[in-house]
Amino acid sequence: MARTRHFRDLLVWQRAMELAREVYLRTEEFPKSETFGLRMQMRRSAVSVASHIAEGHGKLTDAELRRSLGSARGSLYEFETQNELACGLRFIDQDSSRKLLELATETAKLINGLLGKLEP
Repeated sequence: MARTRHFRDLLVWQRAMELAREVYLRTEEFPKSETFGLRMQMRRSAVSVASHIAEGHGKLTDAELRRSLGSARGSLYEFETQNELACGLRFIDQDSSRKLLELATETAKLINGLLGKLEP
């Protein structure tokens, strides 16, 4: 696969960054008791998605990029679980949760598409 010059050029990285920004905004109003709990976990997992994509792009082989994309996908699914829990606990409203889930789903599709283009 021909690589882009920079990870910032990857649509999947751009969407992951959009997700991370939205997570920071939407978790701002969590209860104070969640400052180091679910709020922080959601933020870390969302940031981890974009970070893994960037790291993988910097690797020298498609196999290493595939591993990093797998890690990004794992972080994304971790985030989806946390988002569902936060909504169930009413730390985040259903509309915000749905918006985050839509961004996560779009990011997952892009990750899966890129994984499909890489040599196994």
